[in-house]
Amino acid sequence: MIGPLRIVAIGGGTGLSSLLNGLKKYTHDAKGGEPLVDITAIVTVTDDGGSSGRLRREFDVLPPGDIRNCMVALCEDEALLSRLFQYRFESGHGLKGHSFGNLFLTAMTHIMGDFPEAVRKSSEVLNIAGRIFPSTAANVSIEAVLDDGRVVKGETRISRSQSRIRTVRIIPNRPKPVKETLAAIAAADLITLGPGSLFTSVIPNMLVSGIPEAIRRSRALKAYFVNLMSQPGETTAFAASDHISAICDHAGGRFLDYAIISTSRVSPALRRGYALQDSAPIENDFDAIARLGLEVIEADLLMKGPKVRHNPAAIARVAVDLAVRGQRLRRLAKLKANAH
Repeated sequence: MIGPLRIVAIGGGTGLSSLLNGLKKYTHDAKGGEPLVDITAIVTVTDDGGSSGRLRREFDVLPPGDIRNCMVALCEDEALLSRLFQYRFESGHGLKGHSFGNLFLTAMTHIMGDFPEAVRKSSEVLNIAGRIFPSTAANVSIEAVLDDGRVVKGETRISRSQSRIRTVRIIPNRPKPVKETLAAIAAADLITLGPGSLFTSVIPNMLVSGIPEAIRRSRALKAYFVNLMSQPGETTAFAASDHISAICDHAGGRFLDYAIISTSRVSPALRRGYALQDSAPIENDFDAIARLGLEVIEADLLMKGPKVRHNPAAIARVAVDLAVRGQRLRRLAKLKANAH
């Protein structure tokens, strides 16, 4: 291996944070032959609910919640600083429901005059193990067209929809990306999408002008972490191939190389609990995935616990192995180009 592995992780919500948390251990000096990883996270900024939504409406800032979670996931001092950033006020007029990290990022945005710069400075304060960029600095929102023809506006309302989603679009249309994201994508050995909410965490990044085109041009390997469970309304009855097709359709065509699928078995008790919420394990339709041109990687990715979640260490291991492969392929391509 020559130089660190460059991994660009694209998404939002708790799924992206889980991957970043697992990758963090590879960003220090290599131990036992483990490779070093250089991480760039590209995060959606369409959240309009909870603390983020309130701050967005009251202070005209981009929603800080998903960025905050990524910062905490990559924070070196999880014992204190991450607890501080995740601290949520339980009382107080105007404070109740807000997390300290969201307030910190809002204040830093007003001091710096620019949200991406506020994220960069905040990352320095936390000494995070990587770089985090919003996919765009524009104040964007999303709306969905449902199978019944209705149009639903806003991430919160979309995530609560009980009707299958046909497409989503970003408003304003084709916002400009943060320029650092395009440079990171061009230099990557591996680009990952997900895990995370399909239509509200993953796909919005594909609607930012220049990002899908940059991904296609990049010589990196491209992989999608398939979700473990369906989300009520948003992806009810979606198989793994439906997730992949939706991503590619919104990105303007096929570009993924790998689908990463969990072989873990969800216990009957957990299945029953999720069924009450109209959620079920994603069907892994391998033949349909192959017809889309993707290679499937199977692994035990389920974290033990009362909720169905990806294991950060397991998904990070898969990502690192793919990044090693991607770096080798990039190096071979460069050698062939120089030979000609």
